[in-house]
Amino acid sequence: MRRKLVAGNWKMNGVTASLPEVEAIAAAAAANPGVDVALCPPATLIAPAVAVASGMPIGGQDCHEHDSGAHTGCISAAMLKDAGATLTIVGHSERRADQNETSHDAWAKAAAAHRHGLNVILCVGETEAERNAGRAERVVQAQIEKSVPEDADGSWLTLAYEPRWAIGTGRTPTLEEIELIHAIARAKLGMMVGAEKAEAIRILYGGSVTGANAATILAVDNVDGALVGGASLTAEKFVPIIEAAAKL
Repeated sequence: MRRKLVAGNWKMNGVTASLPEVEAIAAAAAANPGVDVALCPPATLIAPAVAVASGMPIGGQDCHEHDSGAHTGCISAAMLKDAGATLTIVGHSERRADQNETSHDAWAKAAAAHRHGLNVILCVGETEAERNAGRAERVVQAQIEKSVPEDADGSWLTLAYEPRWAIGTGRTPTLEEIELIHAIARAKLGMMVGAEKAEAIRILYGGSVTGANAATILAVDNVDGALVGGASLTAEKFVPIIEAAAKL
């Protein structure tokens, strides 16, 4: 049975004064051993967060596909690992939209992270226009096909379904819509890596997850956890999501 994973993505938020929140979240993670918890702060906080996280996994929010080179402002998987990270997010919809990243970019970044021993949370999801046009299923399937490395398995890869129109808006798909996309994602993974490996890959839901809706979303079939944005910035908002996952 796949263990639930609740991962927080702090995005471009957090400074040294935020470290007590990391400590409080780590304490909650330790108090709920039935669920996996990870936190992805900005790169400047990875090493300090590792120092106070009491063993809770700390990750990056992105990594470059190359190990080093003339890539100003970028961070490599080797650098993340050197800072103490054990995982990284790749292919997040905000990077796909704001930095024009493609599914091939996500594939290359996932492969680079795996090469350096990092676990990967790989994000896919449709825009509002794509959903309104009835293309959500095809878009997610195409992103999985082009983003997931051929050697993917559940020991290092987690998929996250994040409909772009739900991120930070307070809007979420219906439970039926979430269940449908997660089932389609599982089936697509099975076609790519085989049914047995696909069954071991966790699929998270992300997009306006809160303490109020976490229990119902996390109870949906094939939803193996949550990738949480704004609600992960404080223990007050994040811990109820962790606790909801631990009860399932």
